[in-house]
Amino acid sequence: MELRDYLRGLRRHWIAILLMTIVGAGAGYGWTLLQTPVYVAGASGYVSSTGVEDLGTSTLGDSLARSKVATYLEIAGWRTVAEDAIEELDLDTTPEQLVNRIEVSNPPDTTFIRVSAQGASPEEARALAEAWIDAMKVQIDEIEGDGSPGSAPVTILPGDEASLPASPSFPDVQTAVIVGGILGFGFGIAFAMIRTVSDRRIRAGDDVEARTGVSVVGTIPIVPGLDGEHRLVESSTHSNGKNNTFAVSEALRALRTNLQFMDVDHPPKTIVVTSPLPGDGKSTIACNLALTLAAGGSTVVLVDGDLRRSTVAKTMGLPGGAGLSDVLAGRATLVDVLQRTPKSSNLLVLAAGSVPPNPSEVLGSERMHALIADLTKHATVIIDAPPLLPVTDGAVLTHQADGALIVVTLRKTTFDLLDKALDTLKKARGRPLGVVLNRAPLRGADAAAYSYEYRRDYKPSAATAKLLPAEPPTPAALPSESDSDLDVLVSETPAASRRGARRN
Repeated sequence: MELRDYLRGLRRHWIAILLMTIVGAGAGYGWTLLQTPVYVAGASGYVSSTGVEDLGTSTLGDSLARSKVATYLEIAGWRTVAEDAIEELDLDTTPEQLVNRIEVSNPPDTTFIRVSAQGASPEEARALAEAWIDAMKVQIDEIEGDGSPGSAPVTILPGDEASLPASPSFPDVQTAVIVGGILGFGFGIAFAMIRTVSDRRIRAGDDVEARTGVSVVGTIPIVPGLDGEHRLVESSTHSNGKNNTFAVSEALRALRTNLQFMDVDHPPKTIVVTSPLPGDGKSTIACNLALTLAAGGSTVVLVDGDLRRSTVAKTMGLPGGAGLSDVLAGRATLVDVLQRTPKSSNLLVLAAGSVPPNPSEVLGSERMHALIADLTKHATVIIDAPPLLPVTDGAVLTHQADGALIVVTLRKTTFDLLDKALDTLKKARGRPLGVVLNRAPLRGADAAAYSYEYRRDYKPSAATAKLLPAEPPTPAALPSESDSDLDVLVSETPAASRRGARRN
């Protein structure tokens, strides 16, 4: 994978990254609520000699006091000092535990001793710091004096009373939230990277071409409303860009152009539209592609080759009845079952017809091969075929056609399914014309279609309006050859939909 793939994965999973960051920050804040707050208060004492009367004695006493500071720092950690503090404050703890809550220090070049005490409340921390200074003084009098208060020649004098701490020193809410957010963000990045590396779904055309060697010839975007019974792009024929199907119409025109220039000397005339699995939108794309080709002036015959689950007639708004299977069985002629559609005067539709008991054998018969060859002489043939993996019908039809368009659903179809579909075509000696990415988002990390619509407020000027024709030009009719059933139909069937098709 390249760097852009990882960046695309980060963009795709940005919501997960954001949620994990928020969860991490929330977890850090929740952790602070579960902790017992610790307050720190400080008290100071001054080491000084007692009984100083003149300057010389004062100088000697100061030197003596400085020499005692290091000793008093050691005394501050004694168990006996902790026992005196426990007795004075009537605490329910052990001397060892209390010593761990005390920190004693000496500022450089001074005779001050600072005591920092930890407590569950501001008052407790202040009282402990002051009691520790008093307990140190008691121990000094017992060691260097006769045990009575102030009997030691050098002692520690309490300084100002300790101030109440305004906030606890532990836990630090801000630090905990920041650390939790960073950890959550890291987990989010790791999650996005793992999902990106392990994701086997098709998300970009470049990946398809790099992994399979088959070109992506079309990318059809998602358009709301192009589902259910309304699956035709009404703007396939006359799109002015003033509806939400503009992007789909342009994507279909791009697909038409790619097919026309795929082989300039011998462009494909018989095209099978299939997919790896049901639900990828192959029938919808087959119908819309046929309309788009017809709108470009080509004569098109749309054949419903899905004899198991036919949908073309319903999608095109035509009656089902007799169709392809009846022609192959000899129960009807091509003239009887071909139908025109009001959506395009250049498009003929051959419905699936009756459901045969052996669709694969019917589609692979010599009669089917002859029928396709006859239709290809006069028109471009689009065949809606069943999916490749569940049944063999699609591969059988592709073997008799110029090639197949394989429709896959972006962000749903996996590369494994596409590889199996291509392998099925290869075994049937069918030619994949290309892959069509369906349901591509217009925005987001996987966006693969772009819009260049007309302005919503666009109105042609009076001079421009004079140059525009009152009605769009009528596409050229089918070439006439007297010996073809297709030509007879074209010359005799009105432009309106052929509703009089025979039904068996």
